[in-house]
This record gives sequence, structure tokens and C-alpha cells, in this order.
Amino acid sequence: MYTSKQIRDVSYPIFLGLLAQNVINVTDTAFLGRVGEVELGASAMGGLYYISAFTIAFGFSTGSQIVIARRNGEGRYDRIGPVMTQGVFFLLALATVLFLFSRFFAGDVMRLLISSDDILAATEDFLDWRVFGFFFSFANVMFRALFVGITRTKVLTFNAVLMAVTNVLLDYLLIFGHAGFPEMGIQGAAIASVAAEAVSVLFLVVYTRFAVDIRKYALDKVRSFDFALLRRVLSVSVFTMLQYFLSIVSWFMFFIAVEHLGQHELAIANIVRSIYVVMLIPVNSLATTTNTFVSNIIGARDIALVIPTIVKICKYSFVLMVFIALAVGLFPEAVLSVYTNDAALIRAAVPSVYVIVAAMLIASVANVAFNGVSGTGNTRAALFMETAVLVLYVLYIYVAGMWLRLPVSVCFMTEILYYIGLWVVSAVYLKRGSWQNKRI
Repeated sequence: MYTSKQIRDVSYPIFLGLLAQNVINVTDTAFLGRVGEVELGASAMGGLYYISAFTIAFGFSTGSQIVIARRNGEGRYDRIGPVMTQGVFFLLALATVLFLFSRFFAGDVMRLLISSDDILAATEDFLDWRVFGFFFSFANVMFRALFVGITRTKVLTFNAVLMAVTNVLLDYLLIFGHAGFPEMGIQGAAIASVAAEAVSVLFLVVYTRFAVDIRKYALDKVRSFDFALLRRVLSVSVFTMLQYFLSIVSWFMFFIAVEHLGQHELAIANIVRSIYVVMLIPVNSLATTTNTFVSNIIGARDIALVIPTIVKICKYSFVLMVFIALAVGLFPEAVLSVYTNDAALIRAAVPSVYVIVAAMLIASVANVAFNGVSGTGNTRAALFMETAVLVLYVLYIYVAGMWLRLPVSVCFMTEILYYIGLWVVSAVYLKRGSWQNKRI
């Protein structure tokens, strides 16, 4: 079984990589929170549109990561490169389709969802630039799948730092117009995000070329599009793609409900969402580690170690989250002040922070267990399980937000319901499901 040190060695760089990706959201929210509530709300809606498309690519890369980890566990290293290269081809083609759709129709889509004309206009300004990031972020996730799959995650640390520094610097320069740069507001935030993703991809390409044994992993051969291989990868990935897409669409529906409560409520939800996402980073890094460890263990035919490994990482994740939850729960105003200097907004957001803290304690176990399910390769079962839980999530949002129009903090309680459901279905599947001989 993997030791605590091995868990830390793999999960820590993943943590930093996720942190860098979320620095984009955090810095955008923190800077735009000092521009105005309209910009803050628009960045939430535009960001969710972008993430809804991005999660399709992320779902594909997660499926690819499972396949890469299985081949790594089997010792069939020369089968890893083809998965990587075909994945890049596929995701760049998908990025092109989504980019063109967004350029022509994103405004029409958002017009159906946003009731405020001011927020709609700012959202369109944001998306005009943000959608260029599809090409870079989609390529980025395949490099992440490669390095996580072969458990060589330290490179993600360096990439994290580079991406974070680029985004923070450009946000500062372009949002407010410092050092001779034009003051671009919400458009500056979008450009900074795209530039950070582009720098990240460039770094990963150079690193892979000069620091990875490309012959060992068959990364030195450029192949034509291989439909047979892509079909095999998609047999695993298509379910994670749908799973992640449905998950983020449900999250999108949450913000649609809150947006109809008012501009002030949307600003609260965006700030709390940013805190929520940051708190999820260590959990998601351990969940990703669980995913790749389980797939490697099954590839090496050590089936008996799967459940003990998942349980061990669950305990590790819960203890870590207890400390994080205490820090945020005891000092919510200090945490919120990172995002805004509006005292009224801070006071109004505190109850929602308490709800999220409670949800994260459950998430620390639920996310790890659920990624253990995905790591077995049965992504179809994972899709059905999460879909069932998301039905409850959406029903709660509709009743609490759209019908009863309850406060934002009560709407956020849907996260507690979601993670309890996810925990239960994951535990039942791992105990009773037929996953031990799943081939991919």
C-alpha cells in the first residue's frame, strides 16, 4: 500500500497545480471586487460559462489520465505517448468548435440566463477575450493527465508558480491600468487569464521535450489521427466528460437562481464560491491522487490494496480539512476581506461561509471516495451515481432559490446535500460493486 510520504509526494504538486489554476479565479475575484458589484457578478457568470466548456476537456483528460495510469501500472510505457498525442489532437479540435460557437452564440446564451442588462453587457465583454483560452487550457489538461498518470507531478509545482505569477501580475497591470498599460477592467482580467494559460502550456511543452524520457513513453513520434485509439480512450473518458459537464451545469444553475435574487446576492455568491473553490484544492489534489493510485494498483493487479488506500487517503483528507475549516470558520471576515473592502458585503457573506465550511468537511471524504470509484475505470457507474445526486442538487436549488427565494446562505446548503449523497453512493459502490476486474 502507498505510504503517507508517497501520498504527499504525489498530491502536493497536484495541489500546487490546482492552486495555480484557481489563482486565476481568486485574483480575478479579488481585483474585480474592488472595481464594482457589476464586474464581480459578470466575472462569475462569464467564468462559469468558460468553466462549463472547460470541464468537457477536463473530463476527457481525467479519462485519459486513468488510461495512462493503468498503462504505467502495467509497465507498458510505450502505450502512454499515443494516448497523450491523440488526446491533444482531439482537444484542440474541440477547442476550435467551442471557440467558434462562443464567438457567435455566447451572447445569446447568456442573454437567456441573465436578467440584469448591466451584468449581461459586462459578461459579454469578459467572454469576448476569455474564450481564446480554450486552446491553451485544453492542451494544458492533457499535460496534466500525463504527469499525474505517471506519478511524476513535481513539474506541476513549477508550472503552478509560473502560471500564478503571470496571472497576478497581468491582472494588476490590465485591470487597473498600472505602469502605462490601458485600464481595461473586466476585459483586462480575461486577457490576463488567457496569457497565464498560454505561458503555462509553453512551459510544459519545453519541459516535456528536454526533461522527460520521450522515447520511453513514445512521445517522440508524431502520429496521424488514430480513430481506433481515440475510441478506446473515449470509452472511458466520455462518461467523465458528461459527469463533469453535468456537475458544472448544476453549479451554473445555482448562480442563475442567485442572480435572479439580485445583484448584491450574486456578488456574495461569487466571493463565497471563490473561497469554496480554494478550500476544495487540497481535497481535489488528494482525490486526483486517489484516482491515479487506484488505477496504478489495479494495473499492477494488487486489487486487495484498493480499499485500504482509499480509506487511508480519506482519513488524511479529513484531518487536513479540519484545520482548514477551523481557520476559515474562526476568521470569516478576514478571509472575505481578501476579496472586497465593502463592509456590508462582508457581513452579508459570513453566513454562507459557515455553510461552506460544514460542506467541506463532508467533501473531504466524499470527493476522495468518489474518485476512487473513477479510478477503477468504471466511469459509466461514476456518471450514473453523480447524476442521481445532482438531481437532488438541482431540485433543492429550484425550490430554495427560484421558488421560495431564500437567502444565499440557505441556497448554499445544497452543497451539504450533494456531498452527503456522493459519499453514500460511493461507499455503497466500493463495498458492493463489481469493479475488481474492470478492463480499460
